[in-house]
Amino acid sequence: MPVKIGMVSLGCSKNLVDSERMLYKFRQKGYQLVTEPGLSDIAVVNTCGFIQSAKEEAIETILELAKLKEEGRIKKIIITGCLSERYQEEMAEQFPEVDAVVGIGNQEDIIDVIDSVLEDKRIVAFDSKDRLSITGDRIISTLPFFAYLKIAEGCDNCCTYCAIPEIRGRFRSAPMEDVLKEAQWLADNGVTELIVIAQDTTRYGEDLYGKSALPELLQKLCKIENLKWIRVLYCYPERITDELLDVMANEEKIVKYLDLPIQHCNAEILHNMNRVGDKEFLTSLINKIRNKIPDITLRTTLITGFPGETNEQFEELAEFVKETRFDKLGCFAYSQEEGTPAAGFDGQLDEEIKNHRAEIIMEQQQLISEQNNEKNLDKVFEAVVEGFDKYAECYFGRCKSDAPDIDGKAFFTSENPLQIGQYVNIKIIDTLDYDLIGEVADS
Repeated sequence: MPVKIGMVSLGCSKNLVDSERMLYKFRQKGYQLVTEPGLSDIAVVNTCGFIQSAKEEAIETILELAKLKEEGRIKKIIITGCLSERYQEEMAEQFPEVDAVVGIGNQEDIIDVIDSVLEDKRIVAFDSKDRLSITGDRIISTLPFFAYLKIAEGCDNCCTYCAIPEIRGRFRSAPMEDVLKEAQWLADNGVTELIVIAQDTTRYGEDLYGKSALPELLQKLCKIENLKWIRVLYCYPERITDELLDVMANEEKIVKYLDLPIQHCNAEILHNMNRVGDKEFLTSLINKIRNKIPDITLRTTLITGFPGETNEQFEELAEFVKETRFDKLGCFAYSQEEGTPAAGFDGQLDEEIKNHRAEIIMEQQQLISEQNNEKNLDKVFEAVVEGFDKYAECYFGRCKSDAPDIDGKAFFTSENPLQIGQYVNIKIIDTLDYDLIGEVADS
């Protein structure tokens, strides 16, 4: 009987790509892949360790698997990813029931790790982060029509609140020929929506080519047949160039959607975050983007309760959100992450204050989203089918304005049967918070 492997992938889409590469290695070795870790011989957890809530989720997952191991339902547990990379020896000490604790660089040798634990050896290993491959063979674990394309690893931005540079290492771009080869493989295997990701996609190529090569990469990706939508996430505002905006405006395959994580608008807070800009800079940039690409969907993320954030600075942020009217917005209470510069800053705020401020921003954004959605009534949008909701008796999917997992959905009826991955035009007849309700207009 082949060894059964169950993978649990936590955290972001970049981590998911790493998990998909490990899944490919498992299949090549002849292991049987199972979707339920409780039915596996070996459970592999690719952890996230970015903020406190992510760490808690990873620890809960490990404890659940440890209980299954104690009951004899699984034999071995292997943990890797950001949490193990960040805390290393502590993870090995705190979880003696775990058979292997390895860093992200050791994912290249994950088969050797499995071979060792099958011989009842306990492995604790942390090789160079630079060993982690950025591109390469993988098994797509998302819906079959879309996939993430990771174009770089690590980060050099060193925002004071963020542990990513410590965890993932220096910024490394994948050579363009390797990225294009992987994108072509994805398109050849049924992927029609490509989602370009990195810690900072706008920095792509600076280390290899001496300048941002993202515009050139996007133009070449657009030449790949069978790709229909190309979406770009994690674009830093200070690196949004006219060249990039022109490519986004002129290439039909690039969806008019820009993820712009600004975190705050107050100059002092941004300076303390080691971020660039202020309210004036951001307002000017956003106006330029909307002028160049009038139908663009703008998404951002914000942090409330950063150390020293005064009531006046928070009010400035809240007013900026009202004025700017982002199409999509996520707001998070500041998480005091050990080992980051901001963790030692004076002026740490109470959790209640931080969370309350985040709630205020999200309440504002919900109203903005509802008003924006109402403007879509009677309009027709292209949507991709993701499935059928048997309880609501309708199909669901996404429009170009929605990225998977982080944005809203479209729910729609159709007189004719539809397939997952099919693109249809839908007429919007109603709205629901962040979601759209419609009917297929071309059935």
